[in-house]
Amino acid sequence: MKPVDDFSLDDFDRIVAVNVKGPFVATQEAVRHMGKGGRIINIGSINSDYVPYAGGALYVLTKAAVAGLTKGLARDLGPRGITINNVQPGPTDTEMNPASGEFAKQAREYIALQRYAHADEIADFVAYLASPGASFITGASLPIDGGYAA
Repeated sequence: MKPVDDFSLDDFDRIVAVNVKGPFVATQEAVRHMGKGGRIINIGSINSDYVPYAGGALYVLTKAAVAGLTKGLARDLGPRGITINNVQPGPTDTEMNPASGEFAKQAREYIALQRYAHADEIADFVAYLASPGASFITGASLPIDGGYAA
C-alpha cells in the first residue's frame, strides 16, 4: 500500500503478475484436467468493491480484475459443466495482516462484527463452493467480510 506516484512500473508488473496472471494461468492449467462437475475457486478481496483507505489503488485494480476474469470464465467453462467463483474475504487474521497488527485497529472500525475473520471461516466457505451443494453457483464474487462492505 502506497500512493500511486510511489509505484514503479516494476511494482505494477509484479503485482499484476501475482494477482491476475497467477489465477489465469492456474485456471488454464486446471481446466485441461477437469471434467464435468469441476470447481474453480479464486480468492479475491472485498477491497475490489470497497476501499476505505488510501494507497490501495493497484491492489484494488488486481482484485477487481480477478472478479471480472471469474465472470468471463464462467461463460467459457459453464458449457463444460465447470463452475468458477471468486471468494472475497474481508480482513482476515494472517501473517501478512494480523488481527493485532497496526492496520487492524482501523480496519475493525469498518467491520460490522468488529473482528477479523479466522482462516478456517474462509476455508469453510471455500469448501462449500467446492461441494455438490454449490453446483448452480458460477461467475459469482461472494463476500465473506463480517459486514466490512455493508
